Amino acid sequence: MRFQLTFIWLVAFGLHAAPQPNIVFILADDLGIGDVNCYGEEQCQIETPNIDTLAKGGLRFTDAHVQASVCVPTRVAIMTGRYPWRFGSPQRGGSWGFLGPRFGTDTFTLGKMLRAAKYRTGYVGKWHLGTVMETKDGKVQDPTNVDYTKPLKVGPVQHGFDESFILPGSLDMYPYAFARNNIWQGEVTAQKGWSAFNRVGPAEKDFEDHEVIETFYREAETFIGKQKEENPFFLFLALTAPHTPTSPGKAWQGKSKLGVYGDFVMEVDSAVARVLGALKKRGLYENTLVLFASDHGAAPYAGNILKATPNQMRSLEKKGHYCSGPHRGYKFSVYEGGLRVPLIAHWPKGIKAGGTNHSLVGLCDLMATFAELSGGKLTPQQAPDSISFAPLLKNPKSKGARENLVMQSIGPFVVRDGDWKLCLCPGSGSHGRYGNTPGMDEAWRAKLKEFGKTPTWKDIAKAPFVQLFNMADDPHEDHNLAAKEPKRVARMVALLRQQITNGRSTPGPKLANERPRININQRVPEFVRKQLK
Repeated sequence: MRFQLTFIWLVAFGLHAAPQPNIVFILADDLGIGDVNCYGEEQCQIETPNIDTLAKGGLRFTDAHVQASVCVPTRVAIMTGRYPWRFGSPQRGGSWGFLGPRFGTDTFTLGKMLRAAKYRTGYVGKWHLGTVMETKDGKVQDPTNVDYTKPLKVGPVQHGFDESFILPGSLDMYPYAFARNNIWQGEVTAQKGWSAFNRVGPAEKDFEDHEVIETFYREAETFIGKQKEENPFFLFLALTAPHTPTSPGKAWQGKSKLGVYGDFVMEVDSAVARVLGALKKRGLYENTLVLFASDHGAAPYAGNILKATPNQMRSLEKKGHYCSGPHRGYKFSVYEGGLRVPLIAHWPKGIKAGGTNHSLVGLCDLMATFAELSGGKLTPQQAPDSISFAPLLKNPKSKGARENLVMQSIGPFVVRDGDWKLCLCPGSGSHGRYGNTPGMDEAWRAKLKEFGKTPTWKDIAKAPFVQLFNMADDPHEDHNLAAKEPKRVARMVALLRQQITNGRSTPGPKLANERPRININQRVPEFVRKQLK
């Protein structure tokens, strides 16, 4: 019964006679909230006319968050409606794009849920949820032993997608080769690497980094072009941009006044035009819900210098472009610049134009939202951290059902409860080598000195080792109120502990986490652990 209110909701919406909406979810990679003009406004120096038009014709969320400020855990949460730290250790794999699966093939996913609701499901783009590749020697996949003449054993096909065309990892993570429906494309016989980190590894002989986004657009258009009005479909379009290597297609080079980074973001912006154009051509525009979001904030090492360079984003700030908008921090951090993302919903038949909603939303909520819109069924055991925001599509000025949200940086937990945000670490929660400040070790040393004695495990869940911000009053997270609000800190820590113990954050039966022991103080540096009582 958890989400079986679809019919009631549709009647209230005035859509009881309408067919199930088609759904296209576009996910950018490393796009900061300030990289989009309709969010960054005067602090954004990149033209994003298509995303802006999508927002004007639909609904813009201002308090949307990812579950982690790094790629993989955010994608796990989107695909499963479950906090990523609940899963056990991933299956073994090799380096970079040779990741082993993050969860088993028995896991309930967006693809499986929508396919059960009679949707045709498609996935195009960056996968980064792990694969199992056929190897020549029977050992774990790595850069030297994969047999590219044989299909993937585990890929999107095993997770509920009828059609797929993927890059296994990010665009700067080998192997640089596409797989269609788990079958490798072309001849993976070359060794290549790209700007930024120049990770040289196996590549398809004709693979070029600047052609990848255009390839994904053509694949998305082909998938949409095959759909029929009477049969609903779901397309997950996962871009590899503006994640490094910063490599815009030839048609986009030199387009932005900001430089090559701006060019790449403008090519991301064109995703909206390509998808909407394909929908209109097929006569599917009116009843298709298009959502646009990013997997987390911008990388501090990305920018107009093609090599990954610490503090590059700060050089763009000197030109008036703030990738994190009015917020602090970048990818990898506990701050909003790493965790708060653009989220836009557009559906001509179902959403009034020009709306803005300020409710707390997580991308883990897509599973429950899509279930409510599609008539898909979720048991109490499925998507235990997903809360539908479908009612907000009808009433943008109403308050959403979500009251709290658990997030992470590269490890340390972050808890939102209403307007309050608790970071269970001092500093950025990041190593700080690329531009997030203060770095993890530096911040811990400073707070140990401030504390003045040997702390216990209980001590480090309190001030001065944690940070508490009121986001309504302090969107830049400048004023740590943890010392002034010890009872609030304790309540939020207790909330996190309860959600860990319950195995879920939504009402329902208690569930078991696959990870047996979950420490609320994750990624405490080793030099600190040695001192704890």
